[in-house]
Amino acid sequence: MLGTLFAASALTAPLAAQEVEDVALTPGGVVKAADPSEWRDIPAEDLLVMTLTPDAAGKTREVVIQLMPEPVSSAWTQNIRTMARAHWWDGLSIYRSVDNWVVQWGNGEDPENPEPKPLPGGIVPTSEDAYTIAWQDGPIRTLWGARGRREVEASSQLAPARKRDNSPDFSDPYSDAFSYVRGLPVAVELGSYEVSDGKAPVMTRPTRVWPVHCYASVGVARDLSPDAGTGAELYAVIGHGPRQLDRNIAVVGKVIEGIEHMAILPRGTGEYGVYETEAEHTPIVSVRLASDLPEQERPRLRYLDTDSASFAKYADVIANRSDDFYKVAAGGADVCNVRVPVKSVED
Repeated sequence: MLGTLFAASALTAPLAAQEVEDVALTPGGVVKAADPSEWRDIPAEDLLVMTLTPDAAGKTREVVIQLMPEPVSSAWTQNIRTMARAHWWDGLSIYRSVDNWVVQWGNGEDPENPEPKPLPGGIVPTSEDAYTIAWQDGPIRTLWGARGRREVEASSQLAPARKRDNSPDFSDPYSDAFSYVRGLPVAVELGSYEVSDGKAPVMTRPTRVWPVHCYASVGVARDLSPDAGTGAELYAVIGHGPRQLDRNIAVVGKVIEGIEHMAILPRGTGEYGVYETEAEHTPIVSVRLASDLPEQERPRLRYLDTDSASFAKYADVIANRSDDFYKVAAGGADVCNVRVPVKSVED
């Protein structure tokens, strides 16, 4: 199984027919050339496998979600694991689809069945205060922002940015910097850091971290504040990343395989995109943690290490394409465009 989306390669000759130097100028070429040591396994306990009923042609539909690792969104992901182990989503459905927004599944708003399905035991409380977490040394080693990337020192200060002429702009309009936790995108807030020569303090010290909404991100539906949702109601983004939701709702992971099964679903015509009839729903056959599946049925996936040299080159190429298809370089890219490559272990 192939993983998430690589940026489009040049629409010219097939990859195998291009010259080596041209291939190196495409994101796909950089990924293909990455050393095997630069790939990291995604733990089976971080993968949620959702099986939908077959499509109209009888083809299997499987969606694989990578859950945020500790400590990000930990209360919600704990609940999600509890519900998956209880087979709680089995028999429920995708009941909402909004163009350029989200598809949503879970308990549903079915007028014919207004009583919510009881949650399994072991559900822990959640709080909107946990939409962001305090900075911790260890999970993040590289920050992206302004004119490149910076390595995070153990002291939680940033090493000076590498100065490069014409280096791409990786600034994020919604945060001071961005990074990745086990391949999943997060935003970073910076605080003031006093410089020693009497100059004004500069914003270099990471203080808070939160997951962001990009295409295929998975979040927790909720009621009005202070409700933060349990994780029983989930949605996947199927349009432009709605970054205005960041820090207002819990993000628990990302669809890394099978987003096409959600993105092409008919749009709901009821209020808020809810399907008006049961026949429009897409039934969920099962939702399981990959670690609970038989060994031969588990998806085995890897992501390109976001601290690696190949990922840095991959990001640079996305920001400044110079292959034959492109005539104008963008000069930059944001966290949702620098999508982390994922592939099957067999590839």
